[in-house]
Amino acid sequence: MARILLGLVAGSVFGLGLAISQMINPAKVIGFLDLFGRWDPSVLVVMVTAIPVAWLGYRLGRFRSRPLYASAYTTPTRITIDSRLMVGAVIFGIGWGLVGYCPGPAFASIGFGNQRTAVFIVAMLAGMIGQAGFESFLQTRLRHS
Repeated sequence: MARILLGLVAGSVFGLGLAISQMINPAKVIGFLDLFGRWDPSVLVVMVTAIPVAWLGYRLGRFRSRPLYASAYTTPTRITIDSRLMVGAVIFGIGWGLVGYCPGPAFASIGFGNQRTAVFIVAMLAGMIGQAGFESFLQTRLRHS
């Protein structure tokens, strides 16, 4: 129960931060990406201020032998840049640039009742499910080849 409560608090703080910083406003994000038009550098401030917060979290974590609600710390096992990573990054970037949302801000803004946000989330989830199914299909084909 404490793990769920901690997740709820952390998610709420994250969502509140997204709302205060206007990261849930697609126009704000698209303005940041419009380098040759009416560029809005305020999103850069959000990104830069996230660096010391993450740094502090990692530093504090070094004093613990394990996380509060897990048996061990986990780190990524893939350390190479491959085509799968590059294609995913390009698709993410195209979606972010066209719509002005990435997953966190989209979920944080769903409470405002915007139909475009709901359509984005449905499409994003369909893409995630489709990718997982495609990945499974490829793995099955490779095993049987």
